Amino acid sequence: MSDQITLSINGETRTCSSQTPLPDILQDNGFNLRLIAVEYNGEILHRQFWSDTKIQQGDRLEVVTIVGGG
Repeated sequence: MSDQITLSINGETRTCSSQTPLPDILQDNGFNLRLIAVEYNGEILHRQFWSDTKIQQGDRLEVVTIVGGG
C-alpha cells in the first residue's frame, strides 16, 4: 500500500508522501520559502503554521511569489 497522496499546487496535480512537511513540499516544487505566500484550501496560511500543517489527499495550495521592484 502506498503512502502517496495527490494534491493541487497552483492548479497542477502533484504527488508526495502523506508524511511530507509543507515546507519540504514547497521546496521540492522549486519555491524559495522566503519569497512566497501560501493559500491552503482557500485560506491564507501564515508562515508560523507551515511546519505544523499536515497535507492531506486532495488539498489545494496556491503559492504566490513575492516580487520586489521599483
